[in-house]
Amino acid sequence: MKISSRQTELVVGLNIPAEIGMELSEVATPALIIELDAFEHNVATLRERLDVAGVRLRAHSKTHKSVDIARYQIDHGGACGICCQKVSEAEVMVAGGITDVMVSNQVVDPKKVARLAQLASQARILVCVDNLRNVDDLSAAAMSKQANIECLVEIDCGAARCGVQSSEAALEIAQKIDSCSGLRFAGIQAYQGSAQHIRDYAERGREIDAAAGMAADTLTLLNRNGLDCAIVAGAGTGSYPFEAASGIYNEMQCGSYIFMDADYQRVLDAQGEQISEFVNSLFIWTSIMSKTRQDDAICDAGLKVMSVDSGLPVVYGREDIEYVGCSDEHGVITDPGNQLKLNDRLKLVPGHCDPTCNLHDWYVGIRNDKVECLWPVSARGMAF
Repeated sequence: MKISSRQTELVVGLNIPAEIGMELSEVATPALIIELDAFEHNVATLRERLDVAGVRLRAHSKTHKSVDIARYQIDHGGACGICCQKVSEAEVMVAGGITDVMVSNQVVDPKKVARLAQLASQARILVCVDNLRNVDDLSAAAMSKQANIECLVEIDCGAARCGVQSSEAALEIAQKIDSCSGLRFAGIQAYQGSAQHIRDYAERGREIDAAAGMAADTLTLLNRNGLDCAIVAGAGTGSYPFEAASGIYNEMQCGSYIFMDADYQRVLDAQGEQISEFVNSLFIWTSIMSKTRQDDAICDAGLKVMSVDSGLPVVYGREDIEYVGCSDEHGVITDPGNQLKLNDRLKLVPGHCDPTCNLHDWYVGIRNDKVECLWPVSARGMAF
């Protein structure tokens, strides 16, 4: 059956889990909620830490994919701009008024390169590069749009994903960028993503020290050859104190700090304790939909509303019950004390916040158990 655009608008309009002013208990489940006091605490905390360290924040929007949150990070969190991972994410952010966007990834498909160049005619656009041929393609696209694209050479500093393998390779690409019309060499990208969730503080520090050492070697070689690096970028929520104190990095790319998730809260500080500077602000709001067995209950939050790649969610504020299993539409919660009843509401802390957010259309902002705002997940599904 063909659905008219008007019918589509009506259907989409029904898919809003709350209204401003509504009590939290009235919010439809399952829904993604943000406790605003906690969220604002996290944003302010990172701003204070980075101000003291004298480094910039380029907040990573792949965590939230929301124009509203990106604006808040810039207006209140001191962010100089944002990161995206895909061109389509960047397009949404620029359309929403964000004017300084780094695609902290490689863009090599010709159509995507053309779209990136088009964006660069509207806003400041930066992109990561690890291939000489890609430099030529970016230059041609930028010139065709009479635009300028700023390029960072990405080095593989331990994550074994994108990035060149040596300082010499980084120099070759940087020199190529510097010689091409429509491009500007902006610096290096040295993000050690696999270090973010290393539990042990000392081991995490060693991984970042190694990454910083590779970045420093590359900087030395570039500077020796007359190339200035305005940006040395990297760092995430799990490692930023090391990069910020290194004297090498000057731009942090933290993302999950605004929300935190169950896996990040397994990462330990120098005292071997759970990191406490950032608190949980993002929750899956769920309700009990079936209670036919005495020792467990079924909630309405399953795989379609959360990612479990980093483990199952944790029931927030409850030690007497545990989320132990899930299928598409259902979650199993142990209830040894037989306390749960139909329509009881619970907050779940997702195991991994980033892919969980991409499963939802809306954030419901809560303060004092009332709905204060509704923020669309603006770039949901923007994966290309």
